[in-house]
Amino acid sequence: QVQLVESGGGLVQAGGSLRLSCAASGRASSVYAMGWFRQAPGKEREFVASISWGGYSTYYRDSVKGRFTISGNAAKDTVYLQMNSLKPEDTALYYCAARRTRQIVPFVGYDYWGQGTQVTVSS
Repeated sequence: QVQLVESGGGLVQAGGSLRLSCAASGRASSVYAMGWFRQAPGKEREFVASISWGGYSTYYRDSVKGRFTISGNAAKDTVYLQMNSLKPEDTALYYCAARRTRQIVPFVGYDYWGQGTQVTVSS
């Protein structure tokens, strides 16, 4: 089992920045990739970004490219999401997720999920 704990959410004005963190514990060495998802009220959960530990490959949804950056630490047990130029439409509950396997696409196959951290962007 892997436990994920997110932190760093909050309230920020449009154009501002936030940095989310996600710490993995338990069998973190079994994790192949970690990612961030988000869910806004009344909407489905959507993929935001992911990083794989093999080659540190990163993937982003189109709407956050150039504004968000995903990264990880050398121990491969913590992932960060630096969010710049935030927009009101980025408001959502952000979830950290981890998967043990390599997937053809970066937004499927996640085995573990955190509880989420709220990000609110005011206009």
